[in-house]
Amino acid sequence: MTEDSRMLALSAIAHRSRLAIFRTLVAAGLDGLPAGEISARLGIVPSSLSFHLKDMLRANLVSGRREGTFIYHSATPDTIHRVIEILTENCLAGSARIRPNT
Repeated sequence: MTEDSRMLALSAIAHRSRLAIFRTLVAAGLDGLPAGEISARLGIVPSSLSFHLKDMLRANLVSGRREGTFIYHSATPDTIHRVIEILTENCLAGSARIRPNT
């Protein structure tokens, strides 16, 4: 995964709705969920959901598979793990744990 790909994924996940979609799909597991179910669970109108899913597909945060007339979307956790790696390696200088200022 290139640094540009990681940055695209980081940018895509940095939105409240897309983060909620990603969390929902991670919880759904490998089977994923059809768009209508995601929309109903999160209260996101279908047109907005389509916009977000398209952005997430481009960033490889989700994948889709067709079953009949439905497209089931699943999270792609490997991508988010790679984003975390770049943050840890480049921003935290390899430190696995940073203490917050109190």
